[in-house]
Amino acid sequence: MKEIKMSEKERLEEKTTHRRWIESQGIPIYSEFSVPNLKELEVGPWERLGARGAYVVLDAVEDTLDAYVLEIPGGDVVNPERHMYEEIIYVLAGRGATTIWNEGGPKRTFEWHEGSLFAIPLNTYHQFFNGQKDQAARFYVVSTAPLIMNFFHNLDFVFHNPFVFTDRFDGREDFFLGGQELPGRVWDTNFVEDIRTFPLLDWKERGGGGVNRRFELANSTLTCHVSQFPVGTYKKAHRHGAGANVVIIAGQGYSLLWEEGKEDQRVRVDWKVGSVLAPPDMWFHQHFNTGPEPAKYLAIRWGSRKYPLFKKVGERGKVYISVKEGGNQIEYEDEDPIIRQMFEEELRKNGVECRMPPIKR
Repeated sequence: MKEIKMSEKERLEEKTTHRRWIESQGIPIYSEFSVPNLKELEVGPWERLGARGAYVVLDAVEDTLDAYVLEIPGGDVVNPERHMYEEIIYVLAGRGATTIWNEGGPKRTFEWHEGSLFAIPLNTYHQFFNGQKDQAARFYVVSTAPLIMNFFHNLDFVFHNPFVFTDRFDGREDFFLGGQELPGRVWDTNFVEDIRTFPLLDWKERGGGGVNRRFELANSTLTCHVSQFPVGTYKKAHRHGAGANVVIIAGQGYSLLWEEGKEDQRVRVDWKVGSVLAPPDMWFHQHFNTGPEPAKYLAIRWGSRKYPLFKKVGERGKVYISVKEGGNQIEYEDEDPIIRQMFEEELRKNGVECRMPPIKR
């Protein structure tokens, strides 16, 4: 049979609107399973924003979300913009301020520093300022741009739409202050000064003595959560849909990821502060703390409690229910014995005591 080769034009046409757009930005694009350190990722000049940046296209996100590193040189200001996609921003380094406003409305400014977390309210004008002349500031930004760009495939609509979402940002003075507690360990807010020190609550379902907190930001369909687990422990294996960007914000360790039935092909990702990974769709994954301090990560993803985008049905739900009962979590007593053996070996290498209780099989 004759081989059919696509022309350059045909290959171009197979690319999504979003992919063509990020390639047009002229900054580095990293298509990886994981990134070892976002703080050290090489960035390039980003003319559109007057800053520096790089796209991080994690293999497992599957065109549902995108992410990029934005670097603001010392004392610089990023060009203002607005857009019809949502963004959640984690501050990797530096300190500065952000101003947000709607056309004809008041401008509201808040300050941020390393560890801060905030969302850009939908289609608001926003501008970032680096408050330190001698140090670059760096963000990790997760957005819904792929879905919006690919659905409308009209960049003028995405970047120059005059509609004002007053339900997302109403211009009030205290918009970026405070928050309120919602059921299910949820903190509803528009700005978290330091996600690394925000109080967390018990989360027994995932094991390992972990604590957790979920965050709803700026009435977004995007959400995030922070989980921490103690020294010498690890969490239960589980699986869910694609899209979560898991950023390590404290500690060191590794994660194992695998497809059901392919346990002999487990992927190991070693991590430290600044690493990011994304579990593929319905792959089991499990996080292990092998360092001398509690491990903590920030997961930015779909899954808003207030404004869910997808109904959790079928196999993608039941994330806290054992696989033996039709769920998507592997209990400690049901895991492959090599999991515990590998973990204990890593702890011995690091001189850390195992604090996991014996497994009863």
